[in-house]
Amino acid sequence: MILDINLLDIVLYNTSKAPVTLGDLLKFVLILFLSIFLTKILTIYLRRSLKDKVSKDVGETLLKILYYGILIIVSISILPLIGLNPSALLVAGGVTGIILGFASQNIVGNLVSGFFLMVERPIKIGDQVEISGISGYVTDIRIISTLIRTYDGLLVRLPNQQVFTTNITNIVGHPVRRFEYTIRIRYSDDADAAIFLIKDLIDKEPFALLNPAPSVFVNDLGDSSVNLTVRIWAPVNEWFGIKTRILWNIKKTLEEYGIEIPLPQRIIRIQSDVKKIPEELIPGKEIESVLNYEERVLA
Repeated sequence: MILDINLLDIVLYNTSKAPVTLGDLLKFVLILFLSIFLTKILTIYLRRSLKDKVSKDVGETLLKILYYGILIIVSISILPLIGLNPSALLVAGGVTGIILGFASQNIVGNLVSGFFLMVERPIKIGDQVEISGISGYVTDIRIISTLIRTYDGLLVRLPNQQVFTTNITNIVGHPVRRFEYTIRIRYSDDADAAIFLIKDLIDKEPFALLNPAPSVFVNDLGDSSVNLTVRIWAPVNEWFGIKTRILWNIKKTLEEYGIEIPLPQRIIRIQSDVKKIPEELIPGKEIESVLNYEERVLA
């Protein structure tokens, strides 16, 4: 259906500069939707191009800035089509922003914190972190909030101000990570042999780092056991797998050589030849005897 040119010339409202027609409004909407469509295509293309060149979090941040920046510039540029003065709108927007800033300080704080998170980058998308007692994977860093997927599969949204002003533990922030065991053996077992067997297992593990070097030593003499401490450094991506694997191998190897983990032991001494103390020597028995004598006399 072809619109009649006279229909497009219908005046919707008048402004100080010129009247705004239906054609102007349709042109504004068409340019805006076309800009959104083309900007989405551009971001998809750039996302694929930057996939192997920059990290995911940096790429997503740049794409968000580019996407919203283009839309803001286009929107301001076509405002005269609907009779709005961009300069006057910016002044009004500035005044409105100040008022809203005082009315919603938390939102402004989250915006500023989100900006500093993107600049400082203490965490990245995909990192394993612990923030305010929440542990999991960072799935997205937005302008106002950060999304974390916990190890149980729950999605947690944390305000950026809370993220930026609290202690952040980035579990994978360093390329290597140390783990530690406490291995208990019996006093009758050979501690030197146990240390030798554990070190041999570590040497056979390809992901156990030589620098920093692993260490195995006697750390404590407990009530029922000799306590060995085992410390190993591993790449952060292999940390959990090697930790569980070596621990199980240590258990099996020590058992094969007759070195066992002791059960708690208690020594109980029972003395049967205890002499009975005469009643007259027990404190208070003299008074009790006198009272019994007086009761018998009165009776």
